[in-house]
Amino acid sequence: MAEITRRRTGELLRILFKLLMASSDGLPARVALLELENQVTLSEYESGKYDSGVRRFEKIVRFATVDCVKAGWLVKTKGVWLVTEEGRNAYETMSDPEAFHKQAVKLYQKWRATRPDAEPTTPEETDDSTSGKAASITLEEAEEQAWDEVSQFLHQMNPYDFQALVADLLRAMSYHVEWEAPPGKDGGIDILAWPDPLGTKPPRIKVQVKRQVQAISVEGVRSFLAVLGDDDVGLFVSLGGFTRDAIEAARNQERRRLTLIDIRRLYDLWVGHYKHLSDEARRRMPLRPVYFLSPEG
Repeated sequence: MAEITRRRTGELLRILFKLLMASSDGLPARVALLELENQVTLSEYESGKYDSGVRRFEKIVRFATVDCVKAGWLVKTKGVWLVTEEGRNAYETMSDPEAFHKQAVKLYQKWRATRPDAEPTTPEETDDSTSGKAASITLEEAEEQAWDEVSQFLHQMNPYDFQALVADLLRAMSYHVEWEAPPGKDGGIDILAWPDPLGTKPPRIKVQVKRQVQAISVEGVRSFLAVLGDDDVGLFVSLGGFTRDAIEAARNQERRRLTLIDIRRLYDLWVGHYKHLSDEARRRMPLRPVYFLSPEG
């Protein structure tokens, strides 16, 4: 990337970090890149494309973020980029863009030197194909695409099919689902389950399922808490997640036991218990693992 300087890369990184830090939960990679592009004026080189058709701007930023991840400044999970506390400190203490980028590169090289297949590098090394960054980016983009497809699939699912999916997951986790709400008003309970087939062992598990895009508010959590008895455990499943106030309300409960499950946790549970799902359950959200040679060894 001969047409891009360390200072310019550092400028892009610092603007990216500022955008990410403005969101407490981070931003999806594609959203972050779009917002970054709207904040800067791209040079002719940056706005151009490689022979593969990929825009240089996106590749420049993605390659630079690999350094930040290995530096411990940035976390990437299911397509979401989030600045860590170390990243915030680095942003505050190194205001010079070039110094900011150089330190990230230095920490990346320090990490790389600990790898079993490490090769000598220099601070000016820019051959990303040999440094392993190209493989990291390929894997990262594949994971983002996979997560986007899973998220879209779940959000477009019929509400009662989604409710059935949650019930299937509970069965795969060895719970016994006694009841699933039919269409119509359900009184705030969508699924009832027990640890044993006869329902003689506590706790009774009450589940509320929401497929909505919006985050559940604290009022929504409190409404669900009102239907939980002393011996109940509540599971609140929401694809749109929960507001911070809602999370705090659930966490600070002393008498009622409530677990909040957002789309990422639901997906992790589905993957973790996939082998225990029935064939019918798997057809609700079929998954197939694809294995890559990890750039991290």
